[in-house]
Amino acid sequence: MFRGFSVGQVKSVNVEIQVVLGRAALPMAQLLRMGRGAVIPLDATVNDEVWILANNHPVARGEIQINDERISICVTGEADVYDYMAGSI
Repeated sequence: MFRGFSVGQVKSVNVEIQVVLGRAALPMAQLLRMGRGAVIPLDATVNDEVWILANNHPVARGEIQINDERISICVTGEADVYDYMAGSI
C-alpha cells in the first residue's frame, strides 16, 4: 500500500496510449477538399522514431515493428517533453 492506494486500485486505472508517427500543417481549405484516398505528407522519414503518449503526455520514444502483418512498437527510450512540444519527430 502506498499513499492511501492499494496496488489493485492502481492496476485498474486505464491509460490511453497513442503513437505519433509524424505531423503535418495544412491550410483548412486543403483539408476540407480532401476525400477518400487523399495523402497527407508527414514530417517524418522511414527510420524516424515515433512518440509514445500516455493520456496525451509524451512518455517514451519507439520504433515501429511489423511481424506477421501485425504492427507493434518497440520502446527505445524515454521521451523529452520539450522536444515533443517543439515538434521534433
